[in-house]
Amino acid sequence: MLANNMRQYSMIMSLVFIMLLFQILTDGILLRPLNITNLILQNSYILVLAIGMVLVIITGHIDLSVGSIAAFVGAISAILMVDHQVSPALAIIISLLVGALIGAWQGFWVAYVKIPSFIVTLAGMLLFRGLTMIVLEGKSIAPFPESFQKISSGFIPDLFGGGTIHVFTLVLGVALSVILVLNEIKSRRTQRKYNFAVQPTGLFALKLVAIVAIINVFAYVLATYEGIPNILIILAVLIVAYRFVTNKTKAGRHVYAIGGNEKAAQLSGVKTKRVTFWVFVNMGVLAALSGLIFAARLNAATPKAGNLFELDAIAACFIGGASAYGGIGTVAGAIIGGLVMGIMNNGMSLLGLGIDWQQGIKGLVLLAAVAFDIYNKNKAS
Repeated sequence: MLANNMRQYSMIMSLVFIMLLFQILTDGILLRPLNITNLILQNSYILVLAIGMVLVIITGHIDLSVGSIAAFVGAISAILMVDHQVSPALAIIISLLVGALIGAWQGFWVAYVKIPSFIVTLAGMLLFRGLTMIVLEGKSIAPFPESFQKISSGFIPDLFGGGTIHVFTLVLGVALSVILVLNEIKSRRTQRKYNFAVQPTGLFALKLVAIVAIINVFAYVLATYEGIPNILIILAVLIVAYRFVTNKTKAGRHVYAIGGNEKAAQLSGVKTKRVTFWVFVNMGVLAALSGLIFAARLNAATPKAGNLFELDAIAACFIGGASAYGGIGTVAGAIIGGLVMGIMNNGMSLLGLGIDWQQGIKGLVLLAAVAFDIYNKNKAS
């Protein structure tokens, strides 16, 4: 029982360990309210990419073009809003549609022409990076309208006017705690009803206490600064929606089936080409959203935007437990992996490590995560 739960929560334990390590090494700077808020804002676009990337990886594919797509869509949005004065709402819709079309373009070659996704998305990485240079003419475009900037830099207003403490954030933290605890209890009752194995009562109670403590401490930390960033609400909606799709819907089961054994899934009636196609369309939309978030945070569209975003997104998925062979991975795991990468980036920056050391360390962490996956697969077989 202990071994099973250790495996289940190993990534959460690793995240906590890394947080505590950098908290000590940075003399307490890492977990200050301002830095916590900066962590959310700095890594939001990578977490959005990780949500889409984990579905691509589960199906047994890879997407190397997401950083270039994010840069291209950011450039398109800047041209629409800054140069042509298009309203931010309409520009966002057009930008997301551009991302969907790009995803459909790549999904067609992967799903129906059967060109390996590595080749298709490598070509896409070069193509859309070049198009970004062309449409921007090698220059940055700025500034964006203030309403658009608030996507990435704004905060939820305090409805209770709490002054130095953002009371609405505390209320939301308590409400979320209650919802999650009730959901865990309901899930446990359902499992016992059908005679499934459940956690011992003591461990389950400890888990609930940990959930409540983490959420409310996190809410308090945010409340002592500016409250909940707008981007955190967007992330929360995406996480809940994609967890529901992957865990509770037929489409989600089909994604896992394709990654587990595509031929078997096809013989079982799964429309494998269609599912793969829509997974890449989805990735294109989320890459576009990531590009919009990054452009809003930077308040500019630049030719170098999105550089190495694909590395962080892919690393987040593998660190979060996705298998390099496909068929295994979760949205929650990808988010945890993204947070691990984000905290490492932030912690190493606070310690004054150069970008060269940071890239090298992230590469070693990615290699270790994939090696651990292969070790587990070989051990199981």
